[in-house]
Amino acid sequence: MRLDATDHRVIEQLQADGRLPYTQLGAAVGLSEAAVRQRVQRLITSGVIQVAAVTNPLMVGRRRMALIGISTTGPTDNVGDTLRAIDTIEYLVVTAGKYDFLAEVVVRDESELLSVTNAIRAVHGVVTTETFVYLDIAKQTYTYGVH
Repeated sequence: MRLDATDHRVIEQLQADGRLPYTQLGAAVGLSEAAVRQRVQRLITSGVIQVAAVTNPLMVGRRRMALIGISTTGPTDNVGDTLRAIDTIEYLVVTAGKYDFLAEVVVRDESELLSVTNAIRAVHGVVTTETFVYLDIAKQTYTYGVH
């Protein structure tokens, strides 16, 4: 899908405040309320954006975050399907390089981290994992894709 300059401005505004009323959003990007509503709906329906509440894991009882590098053998399709089904994995990407997948997990404690790590290691085709426990979040933004 091709995005024009107005699409980019709409996305930037929503990234700053996803609850911005259509009247204010329209005024900010130079469109009427109806026109900006249609544009936002098109962006959502096409899968370009999704509007969601982002939580602070520490404020909702999650005390550990980690990135898990996963090395596999053979094709990654079946492994990826199985990994996607693990609820504790919040973010999963297929990569090139040392790891075939990177999985981000947000868990309550070390016991839950061990449990999810063991679940990943039990997946057929997984050869090794390496876990990187987050000590702090130095920067977290959701502004990619518009600059």
